Amino acid sequence: MRPDTPAVAQSTALLQLSQLGVCYEGGGAQAPRWILRDVDLTVHEGEFVTVMGSSGAGKSTLLNVVAQTLAPSAGRILFRGRPVGGEGMPAQPGSGRQIGYVTQDDNLLPWRSVWDNVMFPLELAGKPSAADVARVRRLVEQVGLGQRTGHYPHQLSGGMRKRASLARTLAYNPPVVLMDEPFGALDAETRAQLQADLLALWASERKTILFVTHDINEAIALGDRVVLLSGSPGRVVLERHIDIPRPRDPESIFKAPTFAGHYDAIRACLRHGVGA
Repeated sequence: MRPDTPAVAQSTALLQLSQLGVCYEGGGAQAPRWILRDVDLTVHEGEFVTVMGSSGAGKSTLLNVVAQTLAPSAGRILFRGRPVGGEGMPAQPGSGRQIGYVTQDDNLLPWRSVWDNVMFPLELAGKPSAADVARVRRLVEQVGLGQRTGHYPHQLSGGMRKRASLARTLAYNPPVVLMDEPFGALDAETRAQLQADLLALWASERKTILFVTHDINEAIALGDRVVLLSGSPGRVVLERHIDIPRPRDPESIFKAPTFAGHYDAIRACLRHGVGA
C-alpha cells in the first residue's frame, strides 16, 4: 500500500493475496508469459473494492484466481488467515461456496423462470431449507423482481437479467462476491439504477465485494477503495481510499468535494501506469 493511502476502517482481513502470479507456458522456445506477477492485496471483511486497470493488465484474471477457476502460478491466497489457493495447491472453484461470481454475461438458464434460476444454486447443494426459501424471496423483492418471478429470461430486459443474476449469486449467502464489469453493456440510466440497487444490497448484506470496472465514476461511486493494475505483467500500482461519505448517489457523486481529486489521481495512473 502506498504511504499516503489512508488506512481502511475495517480491521479484519478476509482475503489476502501474497506475491500472486499467473503465467501461461510458451510453446517451443518461447518463454512463459506472465499475466500477473507479485500482486499483493488485502481485502477486509465487508469492504467494497473496485478494480481498474489498462487493457491486458489482468483484471479478469485476478478475479478468476480469487474464484479459483484458475490456479495461480506463484504466490498464495489466504481466506480468513487460512491458505485456500496457491502455487502447488489444487484449485477449489468457489472455495467451498465462500465466493460468488457475477460475470459480464448473466448466464441465466433460459428454460428456468426467474424464481427457479435464483433457487438453482441452492437446489444443487441439496434440498433448500425454509430459511433458504425465505432468503430468496427477500432477495428477489430487493432486486425489484417480486412481480416477475414466473418470467423467463427472454421476457426480461437486460437490467432485469442482471438483477436476477445478482440475486442468484447472493442466494447461497457467500461472504465474498466477485463482479466482472456486470453493468458495462447497459444504457446509462439502467446502469445508474443498478449501481444504486447494488449499493443498497451491499449496505443490507455487508458482503465483501471485488468489482471490476472501466468507468472511473463507477469505481469512485461504489468503492471504499480503488485498486489499479497496470503493466505487463499486471501489478498493483495504486490503492486509493475513497473518503466520500455513505450513503452515496452514483448519479451525483461528481458533486462530492473530494471527487475531482480522486478522479484526477486515478485517471493519471491509468494514463501513465504509475501511482499518483
